[in-house]
Amino acid sequence: MAQSVAPIRGINDILPDETRAWQWLEQAVREVLQAQGYGEIRLPLMERTELFARSIGEVTDIVEKEMYTFLDRNGDSLSLRPEATASCVRAGITHGLFHNQQQRLWYSGPMFRYERPQKGRYRQFHQMGAEAFGFAGPDIDAELILVCARIWRRLGLDDLRLELNSLGTVESRQFYRSLLVEYFRDHEADLDEDSQRRLAQNPMRILDSKNPHMQALIGAAPAITDHLDAESSDHFAQLRETLDEVGEGYLINPRLVRGLDYYSRTVFEWVTDRLGAQGAVCSGGRYDGLVEQLGGRATPAIGWAMGVERLVELLRGDKLVPEAPAPHVYLVPLGERAARRTPALAEALRNDAPSLRLELHCGGGGMRARMKKADRSGAAFAMIVGDDELTSETAVLKPLREDREQQSVPFAQLVAFLKQACTDLD
Repeated sequence: MAQSVAPIRGINDILPDETRAWQWLEQAVREVLQAQGYGEIRLPLMERTELFARSIGEVTDIVEKEMYTFLDRNGDSLSLRPEATASCVRAGITHGLFHNQQQRLWYSGPMFRYERPQKGRYRQFHQMGAEAFGFAGPDIDAELILVCARIWRRLGLDDLRLELNSLGTVESRQFYRSLLVEYFRDHEADLDEDSQRRLAQNPMRILDSKNPHMQALIGAAPAITDHLDAESSDHFAQLRETLDEVGEGYLINPRLVRGLDYYSRTVFEWVTDRLGAQGAVCSGGRYDGLVEQLGGRATPAIGWAMGVERLVELLRGDKLVPEAPAPHVYLVPLGERAARRTPALAEALRNDAPSLRLELHCGGGGMRARMKKADRSGAAFAMIVGDDELTSETAVLKPLREDREQQSVPFAQLVAFLKQACTDLD
């Protein structure tokens, strides 16, 4: 026997007993976003490496350590996407979506980062995200946050916490950065190795450290909300006022930062305490300078991305995913002639009753084995068609979930019978 091929570490299969939760989540997100005017954009899995180096930042962990990057046959450097915002911006610039237009977009799909796999963090992970372009005011910030809240309600997730912060403009953030560097240099001996490296490259990321021994030091650091420019401060105040008016609770977290260089002003996260260190299930914020940074016209923009694996874990843990609907009918052919004829009967029924869930028995076996499969399918009826039924053009309908007598139904009346029965069942 040949040796089997092992899967790639951190890149997981999603099996049929799991996909129902994925489909339930994806359906809820899609329907909520489309109902509020967001159109789907489908983005490529790979881009030129330059796109992510210019948008995310060349000295970030993602670009330096985590991207899957390779040279193609032409010698061009390509990367599997580690996130989708940069791709969304690139697509908008390429196709002229931002020229005197406002856009509400959403996307879904896998992302790739080479890092140590752990619970809630994988090398291939999936995100659903929403982006809005051309809206400068805090009203769109509030809308995107409230879209998330609506999705959580739709899914039945009632214990997610909203955390808010503002990073200000590039200029005010640069001033704050200098304050942070000065503060942490005075305490450099207390920094762990990772924070010492970040001090030289991206000191705001120190605030995001999960090292418990660093929390007191981080808690005493200057807060960015105390050093915002006037316009960013007013923008943040209006956002909070809108959320207060709607009644959406939040926590201001002055330590909430972003690992990506392009964020400015509003940043936010939806977090849970039930997933350990990987507690953020949705993260977002403004990136008003990114479109121009990547070669387009200056365009205000904001978006969020949610981690599908983490949300699926919450949904399954809380048993919030409804069971997949069972077939209405399990069609059991008996005899060789019936085995040849029942596929055509099944297709005719499906054509005439598109909402009918009909499963056709395949694979042979005796009558007892076939009826066991019918019962295990969860179907409401077993439809039995043998040679005698073909001759008389009838089918035997045997109820599997109710203590009722079976009955013979003419082929010509099957559609009407099953439509009524399915309506009663659903």
